[in-house]
Amino acid sequence: MLTNYIRAALRQAKYEILSDDNTYYGEIPEFEGVYANADTLEACREELEEVLEEWIFFESPIILPFHDQIVKVFKAKKIYPLIEEKGKNI
Repeated sequence: MLTNYIRAALRQAKYEILSDDNTYYGEIPEFEGVYANADTLEACREELEEVLEEWIFFESPIILPFHDQIVKVFKAKKIYPLIEEKGKNI
């Protein structure tokens, strides 16, 4: 179910080549703050998918009520330090 949601959201993505550095920029307009920039279109798509997943888990109104429980699980499974390393402030 979550995979289908992510795929559907990614189908709404808009991409463009930035004229100043010829990199690819992608965003999903319906998701505030979900955007990516990379050297290739494929890398941009992959980064955009990762950003969307993080948005779902840490910013989504659906997930926010469960935020503390998710962080506890991540800490217990030693996933939390990996997120901190990426600069995410949970």
